[in-house]
This record gives sequence, C-alpha cells and structure tokens, in this order.
Amino acid sequence: MALHSKQTLRLAADRGECQPGYSSRMPTTTREYFQRFGAGHLPGHLGVEIITVEPLAVESRMAVTRQVMAPNGYLHAASVVALADTSCGYGCVAALPEGASGFTTIELKANFLGTARDGAILCRATPLHLGRKTQVWDAAVRVEASGAEIARFRCTQMILWPK
Repeated sequence: MALHSKQTLRLAADRGECQPGYSSRMPTTTREYFQRFGAGHLPGHLGVEIITVEPLAVESRMAVTRQVMAPNGYLHAASVVALADTSCGYGCVAALPEGASGFTTIELKANFLGTARDGAILCRATPLHLGRKTQVWDAAVRVEASGAEIARFRCTQMILWPK
C-alpha cells in the first residue's frame, strides 16, 4: 500500500514515547498490550481477543456466547460491529501519524451477509486510506469454523491533534 508522500507512519513503540492512559503515545503495539487496553471496556466485556496488531492489519476473534447473542438466538449485529470497530480502532492507533493525539470515529457502516449461533467469529481490518486528517479502515468478519463471511464494515476516523 502506498502512503501519501507527506505522511510519516511510525509505530508508537518506535517513537520512544510513553504516557499513561490513551494517547497516540502508546508504549507498545503488541497483541498483549491491546488485549489489556480493552479490558474493563466494551471489547473486554464482549470477550474480544486481539490476535495481531500492525499498522496495516489487525486480526481479532470473539467467541459466540450467550452474552453477544440477540434474544432471537442469533449473533447480535451490535456485537459484530463492536468487533469490527475495535479492530479498526486499534489499527488506527497503531498507524497514527507522528504527533497526533488520538482519533475519533466520524462514520461507520456495516453490511451483514450472514450470522452465527455458536463457535467464534474472526475479524481482519485493513486500512484503505491513511492520511493526516482521516483514516478509512475496512473489516471483514467471518465464521471461524467455515470461513463464511458474515459482515463487511467500513469506518472513517478523524485524526486528532494537540491544540
């Protein structure tokens, strides 16, 4: 993927910066770090497991349990969106331009192609656009056992800068 010539893409870990709490100055972008990062928040409550986090791809997993189901016995659409949005958001953090202070989601869209009633679902998020003002990320959600695609997701994040 070609990045805009003026953009500097660096991992937070490469910046040598660390600050408590959320900021672009993440001390690391390891899977373990992001797993702890989501604990106690929505990703942790839903059981989102982070498999890999890199500036150009994030992979995650979520077990299909009663807590992520709708009352009709099928996977709740909001659970799928939470998995995809978490994956795209963590990718955005890993790919923030140097000096950015964070991001916020300004638009998201999901197309549902199927569902699941048991097992687990997997998500792979990749960037479509990595700019200094916005990032656009796509995600595909699949059933782990069959590989069947059940959702496509796209979100746009506005990059935040210190004032």
